[in-house]
Formats: sequence, C-alpha cells, structure tokens
Amino acid sequence: MASDPGLLRLAAGLRTVGAITLTLAVLSLLDADVTHLVAGAIAAMVATFAVREKQRGPQAVTLALGLPVALASVSLAALLSSHVVAGDVFFVVLIFCAVYGRRFGDRGTALGLIGFQVYFMSLFVGATPRLLPGLWGVLALAFAGSALARFVLVPQTSAGILLRLRHAFRARLAQLLDAQLELLDAGPDDVEKSLAHVRTGTARLHETAMMIQGRLEEGTPDEATARLVQRRIADAEIAAERLGLLLLTARGAERADTLTLHLPGAPLPERGRLPMPEEEATDVLRRDLRALRLLVRRPVADGTGLAQVRNRLLGYRDEEHLPPAPPAVRDVFRGVGESARAVLGLRLALDGPQDESDDSPETARSREELDAEDAAIGGEESDEETAEKPTGLRRPTTRAAVQVSVGSALAIVGGELLSTHRWYWAVLTCWIVFINTASTGEILVKGYRRLLGTALGVVAGIGLAGLVGHHTWTAFAVVLLCVFAMFYTAPLSYTLMSFFVTAALGVLYTLLHTYSLDVLVLRVEETALGVASGVVAAALVLPVRTDRRTDELLTTVLDRLTDVTGAAVEQLSGGPPAELLDRARELDQALSDLRSAIQPLTHPVTPLRTRRDTAQYVVALLETCAYHARSLAATAELLPTHPSIAADPRLRGAGRRILRNIDAIAARVADDRSTAEVRTGPSVASLLDPGTPGTPRYGRVTDRVLRHLQRLDEAVAGLARPLGVPVASPAR
Repeated sequence: MASDPGLLRLAAGLRTVGAITLTLAVLSLLDADVTHLVAGAIAAMVATFAVREKQRGPQAVTLALGLPVALASVSLAALLSSHVVAGDVFFVVLIFCAVYGRRFGDRGTALGLIGFQVYFMSLFVGATPRLLPGLWGVLALAFAGSALARFVLVPQTSAGILLRLRHAFRARLAQLLDAQLELLDAGPDDVEKSLAHVRTGTARLHETAMMIQGRLEEGTPDEATARLVQRRIADAEIAAERLGLLLLTARGAERADTLTLHLPGAPLPERGRLPMPEEEATDVLRRDLRALRLLVRRPVADGTGLAQVRNRLLGYRDEEHLPPAPPAVRDVFRGVGESARAVLGLRLALDGPQDESDDSPETARSREELDAEDAAIGGEESDEETAEKPTGLRRPTTRAAVQVSVGSALAIVGGELLSTHRWYWAVLTCWIVFINTASTGEILVKGYRRLLGTALGVVAGIGLAGLVGHHTWTAFAVVLLCVFAMFYTAPLSYTLMSFFVTAALGVLYTLLHTYSLDVLVLRVEETALGVASGVVAAALVLPVRTDRRTDELLTTVLDRLTDVTGAAVEQLSGGPPAELLDRARELDQALSDLRSAIQPLTHPVTPLRTRRDTAQYVVALLETCAYHARSLAATAELLPTHPSIAADPRLRGAGRRILRNIDAIAARVADDRSTAEVRTGPSVASLLDPGTPGTPRYGRVTDRVLRHLQRLDEAVAGLARPLGVPVASPAR
C-alpha cells in the first residue's frame, strides 16, 4: 500500500497484461500468424494505456470512440504504404492533430494517442492493403480485450481507488513515525541518515495527500464528504510534519529551521541527545511515539487497551498532563497530542462513528471539537474562479503540436537516411520526449533518460533474444513480463520504462524474424536521432527556455502563496471564511509543477553546480513557505468551531509585511526591471501591540500562529538573495 499508493501502478500493469493476454488467446484459437499476434499485442496495449479518465462511464465512451479512430489510422497507413512521400506527410499531419487534441482534455489526448500509436504499429508490422481485413479484426479483438481487462478482470472504481489511497496515507504516516522514532534514538553520527529518512517520509506522505486531493471529487458521494476528508488529511499531514520539526528542535539547544526538513545538507541544530534531566522522559516519549504509530496502523481503535493509549496521548493537549521535561521536549509531547487528535479526526472521517464508552474527558472534548468542525464543513460552499487561458500560439497544446510536427519531419528525413525500413523509431522517440514536457531543458533530460534506457535495453534484448530464440509462446510470456514491468516502473523511472520497452522489442523482432544485432544498434541510433530532432525543434521553433518556464511557474507559486497567506491571515484577523484548504492545495500543485520543471537545473550531471544548488535552495525555501501557509490555513479553518482559537484583528497588520515582500519578489521574477524591494524589520510578534487595553494575553494556539508567521516572514525574506531581489534596510 505504501510503495504503490492506490495500487495504481499494479492495476495499470495487470490491466495491460490482461488485455494483451486475452487478445493473444483469442488470436491463437483463430490460428493467427505471428504478424497478427504482434499487431494484436501492441493494439491491446495502446487501447489500455491511452484511456486516462477517472470514471468508468467516460472510460467506456473513449474506448468506443478509439476503435473507429484506430481503424481509420491503420487503413490510411496500409493504403499509403506504397506512397512514401504522401505517407510521410500524412504521418506529420497526424502527429500535429494528435498533439493538438490534448487541448480537449483526457479524451482528446487518448484519441490522439491511439491514432498515432496504431499508425506506428502499422509501420512496425508492415501493414499493406492485403492485410487490412485481418488487421481490422485484430483491432476489434484488441479493443474488446482491453474493455474486458478494464471493466471485468481488473475493475477499478473511483471510490475504490480513494479507499486504497486512504490506506496508503495511513501506511506512509506510520512509516514517517518510524523515521521519527529513528531520529529520536539516532546518535551524533547517525542523525544525518535519520533526518534523510524523515525528509523522505514527509515527502511521500505529502505526495499521497496530493493524490487523494486529486481523487476526492470522483471518489466521494458529495462535496461535504470530500471537504471533510480533505480537512482531516491536511490536519494529519501538518501535525506529522510539525512533530518531526519539534523532535529535531528537541535534539539541540536552538530551534530548528523548517528549511532543515526540506533541504538536504541544511545546517542542523547542535547535535546531541534529547536534553532531558532523566532517561525516563526519553523512554516515555519513545513509548508514546510507538503508541501513536499503533493508532495510525489500526483501522479502528476499539478495545480497552487501545482506548487507554488514545486517551493518554490526547491528554497531552492539556498542560497539566505533560510530563516534567525541558520546554523543547514538552513541545514534542504537545505535538504527540496534536497528532493523536489528527489521527482521531482522520479515523472518524474515514471509518465513521466508533465506541465512545472508554473515552476520557480529554478524548470526549476532542470528539466534540471534531464534531463541531464536521458540522461547519457541511455548510460551506465553494466558489470557483475561471482563469484567463492563453490563445493562439501561446496555448501550450498549439505550440507543442507545431514543435512536434517540425521535430517529426526532421526525424523522418534523418531516419530515412539511417534506414528506409526502421525510420519510424526516430519519430516515435521525438513524439515521446514531448509528452508531459514544456521546456527545452525538460525535453533534453527526458531524451537523455530515454537514450540511456534504450542503450541498456539493447543489451538486455540481445540476451533475451538468445534465450528465447524462436519459441513463440515463451517469447510472448517474456514480452508480457516486460510490459508489466514497463507500466509498473513508468511513474518511478523513465529510464527503467525505456529499458523494458527496448528489451521487449528485441524479443518481438525475434518473433517477426527480423532480429539482428544491427537492428538493435539501429534502434539506439534512431533513438538518438529522435532525441536530437526533438531538442532542435524545441530550441528553434517557438522555444520555451527552461529559465522562462521556471520563472513563470515560480511566479505562479508566489501568487498562490499570496492567496493562501492573505486569506488565512484575513480569516485569523476576523475576516470572512474562504476556501483555504483548496487554495493550499493549489499552492502545493503549483510547487509540484515547479519542482518538475527545474529538473534540468538540478539533474546530477548538470555542469552548472552553483545554479543547481541555488535552484534546490529556492525550492526548499518555497516548500518551507508552503508548510507554514498550510498550517496557517488549517488553523484559520478551525476558527468557527474551536473553543481555544479566537480571531485577533492585530494579526492583519502582522501579515501585511509578508504579503508585501511576496509581491515584491513576484514582481522582480516577472520583470528584472522592477524596483520592488524586500523589507525586513522587527519580528512579527513585536509588530502586535501587547498593551492594548482589554486584550487577553496570547494563548498557545495564538503563539503557534505567530511562530508560523515569523518563520514564513524569515523564509520569504530568505528568497530575496538567491532571486536577486534587493533588500531594504529596516528604518531605525
């Protein structure tokens, strides 16, 4: 569950293998020759992986529409097989239409992919008009096999996927607690390794939370349920991340910077064991972290023993129940209590009401708070804003269609020079390197990974071809294993996916009696040519430089950060409620897009070491900002129902400088000529007037809000130096 959230990779691999197996089984009963078997296997694979909608109804419609598209594609490929120039021109036009179709969403993308891949399959098996009737039947069987595999053999519903994602979230939360336990006991020489495990666990938990967010709309019966699950997932994620930071702080004499959790190599607090006067306190904390992990792993906390464990941990939310220890360590126990509350809320949201007979007063109070929050969530309504979309050549799909068409034309010309029979491999590579990429740098990195995977796959293909020989069904079994591995590893490593594709092709060439070492070497050459064609087209035709792409995404992240922070501070100051968690997830998504876009800058082989370090530092600072913004948003959403949190209008002034500094950085990133400056000054807490008559002293929750604002202020100011934004000296 934890390694494959939602079992999405496993289902994709099994579904594709199932579709291919069904198609081959029927074709074998019909005594089809090897050419039709290979065509059926490729068509079944394409019909399965091309469909990406999340709901079964739209999936069925797309699959039904894909069959006539496939029939038209194979027919045109066969009819044009003897007309080289006309066939090449049509292939380029088809590529343009397929890429341009992405603007119409998942269905347009799927139909374009089917049209392209079936045309490629026709070239691969050498389709001619004489073979058309048989190929039509093969395509019909392949699509039928894909439908059976999708809807009968490996069925998936949106609710089922969301349920498995929730199990994955629990599993990854338990793994993060394991890493935090390791950090608790790590000696001075092991703390770096333990902290790396905490970073990895935190990132994996966040990834699963984002996956759940993307499935809530389809996987829940109504909006209120979706918002409830979203709130509880966010609470658990934030509580777990805060607990890790508190543990790190307790290890040293100084408060740990949140950046330490987001940037490998960031300076650690002074190393050492927890500063406790007695070893007994360390044992208590270790016991409580294990107890918290147990509550996470158990789906239902029924039974007197688990109820007592839950009551003890929730008791740490009250000061009188905290064990005697230094302040930093008492903060860790508070973090354990808040995490236990988040786990209780998660369990109530995901598993429904439970036995309350063994509740302590502290547990009963936590339940009442959660019930009040649930009731408030049910009455909220969301407002969606429609952003202005680019038009013409500024639209990404149009630009990509033009670029891919030009690159494919170059690949056809160059491929024909290398081989008049295998030139289509260069076109396929050029097509693939443009999928899910938006800048020249991304295309270069993806092309490099494909070339590396292809070269390694050639070696494996040579070995497999020698072992399999001409044993048809053994060869198909090996191909099925490679196909499963290809889809199972695709989200993890593009290099591995390319490796398994090329290994499978070596076996397919053996089946088609066209295998030779020269053919596999030619495959590498055509792949290199396709990569070069794609890079040239991306660099010369309507280019989007990596710097420009990252600047655009960085501006988007800063805008989203302003939205979340401004709305959270406004609500904490007494303003009207807003869709804070939705805005926080939009910030997370924008940050994820930026993280993907900077891969060319942070790739291990990049020669620009200083630039790589700067990019990593900026992203780590932005992740720190996102964490504090999420925490502010989650706290602000508690205002209507939480008895210990009250709006404080003075927070509005405290957040004003942060928002102004974010705007200044965004203006500088968008335009180098901007004269906006980042302003520093007194701490956020000092900006509030504690002497206002009738104003109560801040409580623990308000102190936490101020700490988040202070850390956010520091992180935003820290962005100024690497991004070249001038910093104005504070007025004396």
